[in-house]
Amino acid sequence: MDLVHPSFSVGAEEEYLLVDLKTLDLVSEPPADLMTKCEAALAEGQVSPELLQSQIEVGTTVCKSVSEVRAELRHLRQTVADVAREFGLAPMAASTHPFAKWSEQHHTNRERYNVIAQDLQVVGRRLVICGMHVHVGIEDDDLRIDILNQAAYFLPHLLALSTSSPFWQGDQTGLRSYRLSVFDELPRTGLPPQFSSFSEFERTVSTLVKAGLIEDATKLWWDLRPSARFPTLEMRITDVCPLLDDAICVVALFRCICRLLYRLRRRNQRWRYYAPFLVNENRWRAQRYGTTEGLVDFGRGELIPSADLLSELLELISEDAEALGCMAETNHAKTIIARGTSAERQVKCYDDAKAGGMSEEDALKAVVKQLLEETLADA
Repeated sequence: MDLVHPSFSVGAEEEYLLVDLKTLDLVSEPPADLMTKCEAALAEGQVSPELLQSQIEVGTTVCKSVSEVRAELRHLRQTVADVAREFGLAPMAASTHPFAKWSEQHHTNRERYNVIAQDLQVVGRRLVICGMHVHVGIEDDDLRIDILNQAAYFLPHLLALSTSSPFWQGDQTGLRSYRLSVFDELPRTGLPPQFSSFSEFERTVSTLVKAGLIEDATKLWWDLRPSARFPTLEMRITDVCPLLDDAICVVALFRCICRLLYRLRRRNQRWRYYAPFLVNENRWRAQRYGTTEGLVDFGRGELIPSADLLSELLELISEDAEALGCMAETNHAKTIIARGTSAERQVKCYDDAKAGGMSEEDALKAVVKQLLEETLADA
């Protein structure tokens, strides 16, 4: 039995792409004053540069509820947009830009990013991708590892709901989350390993640190990891969602999943372990199809439509959603499946534009315009 009940505090980080409002392309070298003004307009630590100059990252404070996360993300999106507009730019909450060229982007000239750029070479230069990270407060170290081991099963479900990267350099990739294909080129990515304890996790990390390969656990880029900075479990697999309601749904679902797994532990139960080989199959299906083709229910050994899987998940976490006051936010997942994820909307926008006689270039720009509108639709 755990000595301390987890707080299940919650926070989110979003990465945005910076778009030139005239060309609708990425701005490879935004004015330095943009970041300075964003930092002045927001609380300390809530906005920061990313690896590439065409990206910007925001993060909420530690929140007690999902509604607090919503309010903060709305404020962050609007503030960055207001500042960016002064420079003829706009933030875009999507995981890839429909037609920007990665070879035209420049990395941020800071020590951490200089080291990463030198280490990763072309793999790093291709990282014109954005994601959303969700932190859930689980203060006990060993409990955090125990929930890490079990929660990996649900990562494909969350990815499927968030997909927003179907285009890459002007090509329709056929994938709903091409971002993950780019990200998986990095070392230390993918599903997290299983650990027997927090001390085993620390020993594993220290092996790479002692060898001089990484400085600390922030260089572990798994889909789910114990945060190196906070007593949280950090979910990292999801694309960033243009629509704020979709983003908040993912935040709420992950938080409830963590609480569900804790409830099982309190009853001396746990989620069944499935080999990473199997979970990776669902990860690929989510990456390739989003919510359109379903995932495998390993217990039944068959493909199950996303709507049915979601209904089962919502039933599993209903007690947790009620306790955490986010029933409406988790139920929004039904809307995502019925309406389509961002990736599906982007492809439809492109297809409709082409069918209406637009050129390839203009059809892709129509997708960018839609993404910019959706980013601030609720801000």
